Amino acid sequence: MHDIRVGTEDVFKRQIELASRNFALFKEHGVRAFNVMGAIGSGKTLLILRLAERLKEKGLRVGAIAGDVAGDDDYQKFVAAGLVAANLNTGDDCHLDAHRVGHALESFPLGDVDVLFIENVGNLVCPADFPLGTEGDLVVISVTEGDDMVRKHPKMFAQTDVLAVNKVDLASFVGVDPMVLVDDYRRLNPHGAIALTDARSGRGVDELLTALGL
Repeated sequence: MHDIRVGTEDVFKRQIELASRNFALFKEHGVRAFNVMGAIGSGKTLLILRLAERLKEKGLRVGAIAGDVAGDDDYQKFVAAGLVAANLNTGDDCHLDAHRVGHALESFPLGDVDVLFIENVGNLVCPADFPLGTEGDLVVISVTEGDDMVRKHPKMFAQTDVLAVNKVDLASFVGVDPMVLVDDYRRLNPHGAIALTDARSGRGVDELLTALGL
């Protein structure tokens, strides 16, 4: 874990306090919120859109916060899909944190959504240290990243609730066996749920919803 201190204040203790405040806010509004993490190009945005399609079919209202270092490309995709959305740029920071999310929630219409996906900045290192106050953490990896991603980022995978191994339809083309990723995850996190997905075709999205308890 990062060891950053400002004066005598433990930054991470403060982040946990702020995450607890966010969690209470979600509960107050009856919103089920999920932190969606993964590397750039893993397919987080499209997977959120596919999940939102299924949830809308169930009559649920879906929102998304797009976290990125810069730009609003993912935010625009959420808006175009009809999601209640907000854009959250971090500048030089490689992750969202509870403080930033808390400020975003000040103007976000939580009363208009039942499920909220918070798409974190794309990497598998920094977001692991910063809880946002969501009820669940989902990490997305693509088979195109290689079969060693879980072993290379143990902290991220050890503490998340659900793993989505995405783009499995490309596995044979890149010479990756998705079950290697699954087996590594099960050894590291035996309590985590797993779904094999391909966001472009929609494969595995229903299984991922079940894994998230939605």
